[in-house]
Amino acid sequence: MKLAIDSRRKFLQQALALGVTSSISATKATDAPRLACEPYLQDPKPDAMTIQWICERPSYSWVEFGTTQQLGQKAHRVTHGLVDSYNRINQITLQDLRAGTTYYYRVFSREIREFKPYQLTYGDTAQSKLYQFTTPAQQPTQVRALILNDIHDRPESFAQLLKLDTQSGRDFVFLNGDIFDYQTDEQQVIDHLLKPATEQFASQTPFYYVRGNHETRGKFRREWFDYFRNPEGKPYFDWTWGPVHFIALDTGEDKPDAEPVYAGLVDFDAYREEQARWLERVMQGPAFKMAVFRVVLMHIPPQYSGDWHGATHVKQLFSPLFDRYKIDVTISGHTHTYGVHLPVKGQHSYPVVIGGGPKVGNRTLIQLEADAKNLAIRLIRDDGQEVGTYTKTATKK
Repeated sequence: MKLAIDSRRKFLQQALALGVTSSISATKATDAPRLACEPYLQDPKPDAMTIQWICERPSYSWVEFGTTQQLGQKAHRVTHGLVDSYNRINQITLQDLRAGTTYYYRVFSREIREFKPYQLTYGDTAQSKLYQFTTPAQQPTQVRALILNDIHDRPESFAQLLKLDTQSGRDFVFLNGDIFDYQTDEQQVIDHLLKPATEQFASQTPFYYVRGNHETRGKFRREWFDYFRNPEGKPYFDWTWGPVHFIALDTGEDKPDAEPVYAGLVDFDAYREEQARWLERVMQGPAFKMAVFRVVLMHIPPQYSGDWHGATHVKQLFSPLFDRYKIDVTISGHTHTYGVHLPVKGQHSYPVVIGGGPKVGNRTLIQLEADAKNLAIRLIRDDGQEVGTYTKTATKK
């Protein structure tokens, strides 16, 4: 009897040990580090490209790149003498690139399992697929861009709208605000923007992103800046691509700063005034003056957006500058009512293009193309119907 009991106990111990071993093996098999999203391109320049991605665990990350699929070069980020590591949000700029050149790249994140003062323990390495991008030419003769606005937490809209662009060769995509309803957490940024964007274009075509009034809301609104890089490192910025000088304005909230829902935690009036001073300096500069066309991208339009405080302040600050310095067009969203508003004497000397809203049947894709002679803008509704156009022929400045 004792032998039977001992045998049974031994069997149970062996079975339990086998179960534990199997559980550990299964955990190890499925517990490899992963990227939370594929890499996406930011802040393109003729001699540089910034690549961002998120890994699930603290890691040491790098990019391998080259002009062939064999890659051959490696880049990581160094800040004040320290190689960026034990972080999850990665932003690495490839420098000293050749203009107008196609590069291949892959990103890597090697998990850091333990980070003691004098001992570091690495884990496994996650890596992306192989991607490619082309740097802008040193002096492009033309530009082609797509503009999206007011997605409002509907990630499926990216694929549904971008498929309307049947032409090839887009240089960049511009996100003109209100991609979200409000900022909740990192997973929202991944699921509702980064995953659909990288699935459609962002790993191979860069995008710029300016906030709308909804990006300024929610508990995660301050962290928004960690996930994107614009020229000059600010939420408002300017850049030249070929014949066009682009200006992106961050128009802020649509209600007064003192509105109770903001709980005293915003100051957008002063922020917009800061931008107006910056804007005039840009318009007085050589890049703006020498451009064949001048295009302003801003979420809240400077006209046709009602009499809410934010819209009124935007109009008061920016519209006189647009008139004085003779911009060619503004492109906005916000109102959820698409249209092309031509200049009106005594009101605004420039056309105002406004994209649609988030609901099916009202969504738009905006196409922009320009060369040394012509600027052309098309609004395409989500059913494929062209619902607005604007063209301008270059004039001597």
